[in-house]
Amino acid sequence: MPSSYNVRSRARERNSVLSRPEFMSLNHQPLRGGGGGPSENRGSARRPAQNKHQTSQQSEEPTDNGSKDRRESNKMPEEDCMQLNPSFKGIAMNSLLAIDICLSKRMGVCAYTSSPWGGCRSMVALLALTGHGITWIIGTIVCLTRSNTLAGQEVLVNLLLALILDVMTVAGVQRLVKRRGPWEMTPGFFDCVAMDFYSFPAAHASRAAMVSKFLLSHLVLAVPLRILLVLWAFLVGMSRVLLGKHHLTDMVCGFALGMFHFSLMETVWLSSSTCQTLISISTLSWSPFF
Repeated sequence: MPSSYNVRSRARERNSVLSRPEFMSLNHQPLRGGGGGPSENRGSARRPAQNKHQTSQQSEEPTDNGSKDRRESNKMPEEDCMQLNPSFKGIAMNSLLAIDICLSKRMGVCAYTSSPWGGCRSMVALLALTGHGITWIIGTIVCLTRSNTLAGQEVLVNLLLALILDVMTVAGVQRLVKRRGPWEMTPGFFDCVAMDFYSFPAAHASRAAMVSKFLLSHLVLAVPLRILLVLWAFLVGMSRVLLGKHHLTDMVCGFALGMFHFSLMETVWLSSSTCQTLISISTLSWSPFF
């Protein structure tokens, strides 16, 4: 009896050992019949290698995609990248722009009714309206229709052309630069009519500088009036900064652009005969035979 028990226990142990995963291939009997030759063994040996190669390729593709994603995520936008060795010019320009933005925001004391000087907003807006392009163009046309002298009509026609040149030039530069004001504001009705959508350069400052220089050069005025005219031009430019529409640099560049427009109009000044021809064409009373 003990000997038969030992034989059974050894057989049970051998079966349990053969049932392990690493010995499962020993339990399968080789296939018999046609097609069970060495070529099949070699084919079966190639298949695991091919499967292994395919799985390795599939596993490499996600890693490549992942590395590409990581590389793209590591690329920062150019405006967010900090230069390790910035030039002195770049540092100076960035510092000036930061100072300009900070001062312009602090000086926008009439930007809203809740601002520190919000109670004066209507008065400052009225002062800015005196330098608006539409105001000056309409006023010049009215004065031109009431003028009876050739000298007066000559000055008014050239002033009207200077105003149109100023409006078109400032609108074009603003479209190119597209600089926003220190405070986010939607353009008003008169701003949309004069195409004054952006901040740089300041259209009111350019117009005030050009008009004041024009009047000082072609009108005989007393000294107090000349001082008041220069003060008016400066206050018109400052009013837009107080309203939060422009930066300080926008106002300064607007003054410079207005002086350039005046110099340009002095260079291409239209004579009295040319002005009379333009007036005749505009009133539909011009004839090329008389």
